[in-house]
Amino acid sequence: MENADFEAALAALPEGYSEGIYKGRRYGVSFRRSDDGRRNSLFARELAGTDIVSFNLYWLGSGNPSLKPCEMSAEKVRDFVSGFRLSASSAAVHRSKCPKSA
Repeated sequence: MENADFEAALAALPEGYSEGIYKGRRYGVSFRRSDDGRRNSLFARELAGTDIVSFNLYWLGSGNPSLKPCEMSAEKVRDFVSGFRLSASSAAVHRSKCPKSA
């Protein structure tokens, strides 16, 4: 997967807790961005199983991202972020918290 695709999928994730589907299984996801936007962290747990996905992403002074998966491959992280789809209820909550554009 291209870095641009990963970054776009990551940017689309809402902050806080949400639920969704990845490869047909339900996951609960906690996602945080730092106030300055330079640090991101994600922890996802399969709700009816044992799988987890966890990583930190740091934006370096050069503007390049530094992905730090927690005890898993970077490919697993990229695949999860690109394949995760918010559930309808999580997407609706996220939309209701976003300000309307003029």
